[in-house]
Amino acid sequence: MTPASLKLALAGVLARVLFTAGGVWKVQDWRYGKQLAEQAGLHQADLFANSNAASAQARNDQDKRLALEQRLSASDQSHHEALTNAQKDLARLRDRLATADLRLSVLLESADSAAGCSVPAGTGACGVVHGGTRARLDAAHAQRVIGITDAGDQGLIALAACQAYVRELQK
Repeated sequence: MTPASLKLALAGVLARVLFTAGGVWKVQDWRYGKQLAEQAGLHQADLFANSNAASAQARNDQDKRLALEQRLSASDQSHHEALTNAQKDLARLRDRLATADLRLSVLLESADSAAGCSVPAGTGACGVVHGGTRARLDAAHAQRVIGITDAGDQGLIALAACQAYVRELQK
């Protein structure tokens, strides 16, 4: 074999190796390209499913929040109405006390140690009040008693509103 034919044979073998390597490279590229496309499709499907689940959860949370806001609003309205009614009742009671249409009295205990003092009785012997002896309160004292009960009523109504609020939040 001559060196020229040897070079030619070696060039032919090298060309075949390069052609085979290029073909194998191209086949691997097709195979891996197909696998990458499948993985990208699966990844896209996972992202879509996660997005749908997140949006469904957000809608569910928003619906719950809206329902809670509606319940709290209804509770707030009912407690505001109760407070307004109590204030109106107390205002009427104050007016009746101021116009002497109504008088407050206290029941005197018959075995009281201060029974010897002269407290005017609220009703005479011919009165229609059942029970023991009663003494009328002065109008100014009656107004103070009503003011105290007003503050107590408002406190109880506020407490009931707070308790209802906490109950609604715990649902």
